[in-house]
Amino acid sequence: MKIQIQKKAQLTGHNSSIFKVVPFKQPHLFLSGAGDGWIVEWDLNDPEMGKLLSKVETQIFSLKYLEGHELLVVGNMEGGVHWINLNEPDATKNIAHHSNGVFAIERVGESVLTAGGKGVLTRWDIKEARTIESLHLTNKSLRCIAYSKARNELAIGASDHCIYLLDATNLEIKQVIEKAHDNSVFTVLYSPDNRYLISGGRDAHLRIRDLENGGKEISFQPAHWFTINHLAIHPKGQLLATASRDKTIKIWDANTFELIKVLDTVRDGGHVNSVNHLYWSTHNNELISCSDDRSIIVWSIIE
Repeated sequence: MKIQIQKKAQLTGHNSSIFKVVPFKQPHLFLSGAGDGWIVEWDLNDPEMGKLLSKVETQIFSLKYLEGHELLVVGNMEGGVHWINLNEPDATKNIAHHSNGVFAIERVGESVLTAGGKGVLTRWDIKEARTIESLHLTNKSLRCIAYSKARNELAIGASDHCIYLLDATNLEIKQVIEKAHDNSVFTVLYSPDNRYLISGGRDAHLRIRDLENGGKEISFQPAHWFTINHLAIHPKGQLLATASRDKTIKIWDANTFELIKVLDTVRDGGHVNSVNHLYWSTHNNELISCSDDRSIIVWSIIE
């Protein structure tokens, strides 16, 4: 598979590392959350002009827009969960809950799951912005959440090197994949057909497991020089992107897991610090990346 990738725009405005880029109300809109506590709205039709949407008082580690509710759920470095009502800013709730940071937020139906320090996974009621239940999985931080609707399953990656597979309805543990990585598991992702679980972490390896064969590892490769911070699948399911602390983005064939393209600083005008998060947009086939260099890059994919 051959593709061309061109740098379309580099967006600046944040005053600190940017940790999240996530979809917003329409395909051409997305949000960024950063260490400066700012949540900025960007328009891919006019990418140079960001709009400050909201601000919290400490570093933002995680961010989720809840479609149909006009709510933002924001996790900060101190373990607080912010419920920001876009229609009624005065109704915003700031709830101190997790310890040592909220690292991941995922929506499952009409509830939200947050994962934080000291191994606690919490389910929240969206309408009331209150906790329903919490599960203590480990004494180490929970770093990432992936949700498979088809399997009614959650995959939770943790700093204890394990991946936990949970029933999405009752949060019962279905399987613990021990020693899933040689260090913290920072990112997990279900393949488009829900058969495979893809993961990356501090050991810089990309690992693929067959969920129809007990989670057996079928692929293991050193994908980056340093930590893999995030994985993202193209909406069409053919391309996988990995973001790393080594400042690069790598594009892989999502079926064979063969490397297709490396986006780096010198050749492509890429990021000059750790690449923290990725978002594939359906708008004009674009990949969005954010970094410790306080910038966002919009990449155009030509297949």
